[in-house]
Amino acid sequence: MKLQQHFNRSLLAKSLSVLLGTSVLPALAQETTDTEDSVEVIEVRGLKSSLAESAFIKRSSVGVVDAISAEDIGKFPDTNLAESLQRITGVSINRTNGEGNEITVRGFGGNNNMITLNGRMMPAAQTYGGGSGGTNTRGGSTRAFDFANLASEGVRAVEVYKTSKADIATGGIGATVNIKTARPLDNPGLRATIGAKAVHDTTNRVGDDVTPEVSGLINWSNDDSNFGVSAAMTIQKRDSGYIGATVNDWNIGTWGDPNDADTIYNNPDMSVYENAPEDGQLYARPNDLRYEFSDTSRTRTNGQISLQYAPSDTMMASLDYFYAENHVEERLGQIGNWMQNGSNITKVIFDDSPVATPIYAAETYNGTVDEGYEQAYREQENTLNSVGFNFNWLATDNLVLNFDAHSSKMESLPAGPSDNLASGELAVGIGSPTVASREWWFDPELPTYRNVYDDTTRGNNNGVLDAGDVGSSIMRFRHASQSTEIQQFKLDGKYMFDEGEVDFGIESRAMEMTARQTAGDNMTLGNWGIANPGEYSEGLLQFIDYANEFEDYDIGPSNGVGFEADAIAMARESLALYPSDANFFGVSPVFSNNDIVEEDSLAAYFQVKLSGELGGMPVNFLAGVRYETTDVTSTSLVTPPSYLIWENNNDFASYTDPNTVPTPLSEEADYDNLLPSLDFDIMLTDDIKGRFSYSKTIARAPYGSLRVSPSGFGTRGSTLNGAQPTASASNPSLLPLESDNFDLSIEYYYAESSYASAGFFEKRVANFIGSGNEDRTFFGIQDQTIGPRALAAADALREQGFAVDDTSLFAMMVLLEHPEAFPNGASDYTGSADQILRLGETEGWDLIPEEGDPEMVFRTSLPQNNREAKLYGWEFAVQHFFGDTGFGVQANYTLVRGDVGFDNESDPNTSQFALVGLSDTANLVLVYEKDDLTARVAYNWRDEFLNRVNVGGSNNPGYIEAYSQIDMNISYNLTENLNVFFEGINITDEDPREHARNENQLWYMLDIGARYNLGARYTF
Repeated sequence: MKLQQHFNRSLLAKSLSVLLGTSVLPALAQETTDTEDSVEVIEVRGLKSSLAESAFIKRSSVGVVDAISAEDIGKFPDTNLAESLQRITGVSINRTNGEGNEITVRGFGGNNNMITLNGRMMPAAQTYGGGSGGTNTRGGSTRAFDFANLASEGVRAVEVYKTSKADIATGGIGATVNIKTARPLDNPGLRATIGAKAVHDTTNRVGDDVTPEVSGLINWSNDDSNFGVSAAMTIQKRDSGYIGATVNDWNIGTWGDPNDADTIYNNPDMSVYENAPEDGQLYARPNDLRYEFSDTSRTRTNGQISLQYAPSDTMMASLDYFYAENHVEERLGQIGNWMQNGSNITKVIFDDSPVATPIYAAETYNGTVDEGYEQAYREQENTLNSVGFNFNWLATDNLVLNFDAHSSKMESLPAGPSDNLASGELAVGIGSPTVASREWWFDPELPTYRNVYDDTTRGNNNGVLDAGDVGSSIMRFRHASQSTEIQQFKLDGKYMFDEGEVDFGIESRAMEMTARQTAGDNMTLGNWGIANPGEYSEGLLQFIDYANEFEDYDIGPSNGVGFEADAIAMARESLALYPSDANFFGVSPVFSNNDIVEEDSLAAYFQVKLSGELGGMPVNFLAGVRYETTDVTSTSLVTPPSYLIWENNNDFASYTDPNTVPTPLSEEADYDNLLPSLDFDIMLTDDIKGRFSYSKTIARAPYGSLRVSPSGFGTRGSTLNGAQPTASASNPSLLPLESDNFDLSIEYYYAESSYASAGFFEKRVANFIGSGNEDRTFFGIQDQTIGPRALAAADALREQGFAVDDTSLFAMMVLLEHPEAFPNGASDYTGSADQILRLGETEGWDLIPEEGDPEMVFRTSLPQNNREAKLYGWEFAVQHFFGDTGFGVQANYTLVRGDVGFDNESDPNTSQFALVGLSDTANLVLVYEKDDLTARVAYNWRDEFLNRVNVGGSNNPGYIEAYSQIDMNISYNLTENLNVFFEGINITDEDPREHARNENQLWYMLDIGARYNLGARYTF
């Protein structure tokens, strides 16, 4: 089949209404000619046709563009858009709960990719678990679009623009991804499809083993094909779970350093260490080891409706509405065993890695310590609403004008139980204080442990670990929410002439993001010591045996027996056991973060496309420039501290007057960008195309870095003696990342639907965000440590021959403040240990600022644009069909490199800048389609990559280990209209794992499994 693209003038307006109905020009460029007046309608049906159209889009585009097209109405190749996108060269994905949710393109993660829906910039919002820091939880500061919110059934195509153009909205350094939904006049007439699936997730523990998914899509237009309506709806329920292991933190110290407190090294008996590190070598100590379970129920609803009206052959109006809702409930529990360190240690064996890590540790306690069984409940609802209007007008035979506007809002809101503000996470701390000794084994797969229990003194003394040994500790409610709203208006023009076309336009975009988070409402129950074992009612706690729950791993010597309970019921019973006027069931409406970031952008662009020949070879040349200016307003509702209390020599505490009313703190900033772009392609032969592209692109700073609220006020001594007060802040003046992008590629289209390609890319990126320091004052906080009283006390000390340090300075200032106790003033100062103790410990003798004290100058740590880096890589792809056999293959490999990595042996007290998300990826897809049978088996591999940096108290890295997955799909047409299909995702039960500075330093690992869908689709 030859894909021809010829149009007569009567259809040009309709074609261009589709073309210009989006702010991102579709890759399937519609070439016009004055010599042809026929139109061939290309209807994509079937897997091979879908791949053929994708290849055609790639070939005919100006610039580097890849695309995926629906195989038929309501039938996208994968059940999840991210899973489809990962099969494109240069694209890799992150997964949550076994499902793709965010994409990384050419080394740039979700925050640095632009996602549009029918060319319209989509808002992002994703919080989960109140931002508690647990597995899969998030606070609200993301720009990354979560593809798990979208069903694929209503999607017509997805286009990935790896090179930029002047008419593409800014924000995607990695790529711009345009999701195209069905519109009624794309396929005139009446067409509809209904489908149903039975979803079976093998990881499900307590939910339904089979859950439903139903979908429907209808497309109608009148006989004149000038008015049409399309509508689609998808509802899916999925029950799933996982079993996993986590470590809370890895503390990195220096062997032989006596200042390393609370560490493995803190035991002076060196005989307990085997294969001990060398003095000065870095070593690691885990906080704990936890096994955990999760049971999740997810209901996803998508709906869309589109109306189109063409009052004449030169006009087209479109109105679109899109709705997506993703409601998630999760029930969690765990076994937690904390390392106590010091003299409790009886044996430690280290590995041979550069950062020495225990592969075995043992502790014996003087008495007993607790084993934790925290139970938690999380609930969140993500909702996207988008309404858009487009009007397209063929003003003359050569000029097309297009107006597009939309308003879209994404909300990620907690939906958990609460008597006040909804909770994102409710966690009830429980445990059994009956552990007499422990052992741990850490290895590159699943760490294990073994406990010896003794319930004679702090349990029910029956010699068996049971509910009678379990009591409460602390209960926490957490809330985190994010809401992002976008209004976007565009006016575009296209002027066509014989040798090419000129595109021009202006755009206005207003974005407002609101993020709120509580620090965590902690309620003391039996406290950390678990004061009252056996306090819960009979039947509330049930045993769970992790040895039976782990399917892919052997927990070895681990006891593996814990407890699970309904966290909500346990929370209500806990409050009944510990009644207090201060305790209520839920989150108090006092936010630790309450931030609004507004971005208002204006842009204008101009680009020209020329087509012709060079040395007898057809060429396309596209050059353009985009100018964009952005105003940023960041506002935080802040309850500022009143002052720092000087309690003793180097002890300070922040104090906030309880009558202080939260007040808004606001900062404004602005920046502008001039963004040129150039694309050139040449047909070297009838089948071989070469390309070169250059563009400058930007990606805006994460919302969390643009907040205005400062925090962390403190100091470790007096300013007079050289101590430096410190604070931390965000930075609304951050500039966007700015990248110069170069692409060079060659493509060989050697047969119908078959091609091979190779491409090189390089990105030179400035304005990466590092950290820096500025000296600032805040809220009029005064500094009593260098005011008149401090100067007078220092003079008095010197006059009497005493050294001026923080201990003596504090003591003398207190002494001079209390003449009733020291009537002789400075001469009463002796500097004795007893006097120093009295002056430092007497209640009410703290020092607070007074009139005349100067403002305190804080050395403020804040994000700054002070880093740059270079990324480069290669992309190789081949798509081949073996004649008329029905068999075909897709294969690709992407290599990505960067010049800034993480140094695993660096100082753990210093944060590092490193590029995250860089990894090689590969795909191999085998396809078969003949007559009524279609089958596909897809293999995806992603190499190990740096996922996060500066984690925990030792600024650790997080590396996601190499991961591969096999998916399959088989379908059969029972009739021309009825299709049945079977799908398998992760059919080999692969499991993800993340580690820190080496593979023995586990962050988390999940034991997950396959998911299968059996369904039918009827089209008419």
